[in-house]
Amino acid sequence: MTAPIEGNHPRHGLDEVIHAPVRFSIVATLAAADKAEFAFVRDTVEVSDSVLSRQVATLEKAGYVAVTKGYVGKRPRTWLALTAGGRAAFADHCRALRAIAGETT
Repeated sequence: MTAPIEGNHPRHGLDEVIHAPVRFSIVATLAAADKAEFAFVRDTVEVSDSVLSRQVATLEKAGYVAVTKGYVGKRPRTWLALTAGGRAAFADHCRALRAIAGETT
């Protein structure tokens, strides 16, 4: 059995954590803002609370998303935000996708 060949193909720049479609959608949504309410992200990405919670937990474990809980009045709220590492990983992932698609910008 031969070892996989690691080369210069841009696919090596893809981030396996971000690449999953729902996680990619979450990160893309968060990249457009400093932070967003859980419900806004859920509705934007069109997933259930449980799906969003699981995917955010994966992103949080990777250090890509920070979760903050608090209150607006008496109502509990959860805010999601990309960390600096998450923003960098998303930028690198998008750069790899553009390179695979043949774009140079």
